[in-house]
Amino acid sequence: MTRTRWKFARIIGIIAASILLYLLLGVKTYLYKASVFLPNAHPNEVWEYVADFSNMKYLNPTIEDFEIIEENGNYNHWQYTVQYKEHLSHWPYLPNYAKARFSIKPDESKSKFFIKSFHTTCLINDFLCLNSESEFSFTRGYSSHGVHCDEEIAYECPAIFARFCEREVKYQRDAIMLNLKRRFQ
Repeated sequence: MTRTRWKFARIIGIIAASILLYLLLGVKTYLYKASVFLPNAHPNEVWEYVADFSNMKYLNPTIEDFEIIEENGNYNHWQYTVQYKEHLSHWPYLPNYAKARFSIKPDESKSKFFIKSFHTTCLINDFLCLNSESEFSFTRGYSSHGVHCDEEIAYECPAIFARFCEREVKYQRDAIMLNLKRRFQ
């Protein structure tokens, strides 16, 4: 092979490897929805319980520790920022650290209550940081009894780890809904 051909083949190889790495490691956004109906609860009762981050250690078994670093507002619009440490459910010896901003608002005219949050979660000492956004709503049941709890999450994940990320999100959200059901039986 001539020197020119060798350089050309090498350049093509580097470009192909770069494209492959981008496709495998490129961060994409995925959606997940979780819900539960609690027949014996009132929307604002469940909303207030979930809005208090200290209850997250009970609801989400992966959370190990947290600290509220900022909060302001009142009942009509409360906001706070929290830093927390959690372990991965399917790889528990790898902790991750997150910072999240919560916005808690009622829409009492419709008996609907919201918790919106934006999280930045980092693995391996800020090596890989990913964002997620959640809207958790609490709505009165159709027959004026109970509460529908619905959460929609948009989360980032490298394409190569998509299945792992999906399992992690599903585990945490399902645990939260199951523990809410247990708490408000």
